[in-house]
Amino acid sequence: MYNFENCSVQFNVQMKEYTTFKTGGAAKVIIEPETPIAVAQVLRALKERGESYYVLGNGSNLLVADEGIDIPIIHIGKKLSEVRVDGESVICQAGALLSGAATAAYKSSLTGLEFAHGIPGSVGGGVCMNAGAYGGELKDVIDWIDYASPSGEVCRMDCDTANLSYRHSFFSDKDYVVTAACFKLKAGNIDEILGKMKLLGEKRRDKQPLEYPSAGSTFKRPAGGFAAALIEEAGLKGTCCGDAVVSEKHSGFIVNKGNATTGDILNLMETVKEKVYKKSGIMLEPEVKFWK
Repeated sequence: MYNFENCSVQFNVQMKEYTTFKTGGAAKVIIEPETPIAVAQVLRALKERGESYYVLGNGSNLLVADEGIDIPIIHIGKKLSEVRVDGESVICQAGALLSGAATAAYKSSLTGLEFAHGIPGSVGGGVCMNAGAYGGELKDVIDWIDYASPSGEVCRMDCDTANLSYRHSFFSDKDYVVTAACFKLKAGNIDEILGKMKLLGEKRRDKQPLEYPSAGSTFKRPAGGFAAALIEEAGLKGTCCGDAVVSEKHSGFIVNKGNATTGDILNLMETVKEKVYKKSGIMLEPEVKFWK
């Protein structure tokens, strides 16, 4: 039933191995296309069957239900992870890591992507949510984006058409799948680029609980403020549900300190939302996605 050309298929896959939170039950089936055309063909076949699907990148912004997932997952991973440099452009397939794209830019003395070096997501996922950090966002450097459609085609759009904004893009609510992106950068000094990457890396290590599994910032930044500040002001640092804990190091992170379940994390997120709302009148919106 899931025999697609130029794809590998796995059944009954434990999703904790595919998410940075290290939680979640088994996926019924994971389909990993090897080419952009294969992605489009899978989308078309699933649409013709009337089947829903999820699209998985590096799993760095994701919670999967403890009960598992019965609908197909399309994994854009290592088989679609080529990165190449063409002049002042870094062209990446969607399965490439953002850190890999930033490293390729640095090695070619190209500046503009340093902020992405510590972001744990893939290029495809990063484009879909307009990933950013330390004052930089992908919308600042994207030239064009390739994507597969459920009609079985691979198409291209420019950055302006992609409607990139804070943690949102044209792809956020569509059935299209990003297959590649081109980052338009500028020539720079390789030592200065490396220096900036090292500085941002030090900031991350100093301020973020990188020693524990997490999905990075658990909640979106509310208008006119910061989720971490609101959570801290509500006295929630160190609050736990099972092994899910609001980080003492950075209250914007919920971390898995051992054997947390997705249920533990979701329950803790609800507690945080309720108490922050009671304290500030602001309802936090999850940044992490939940699949069930």
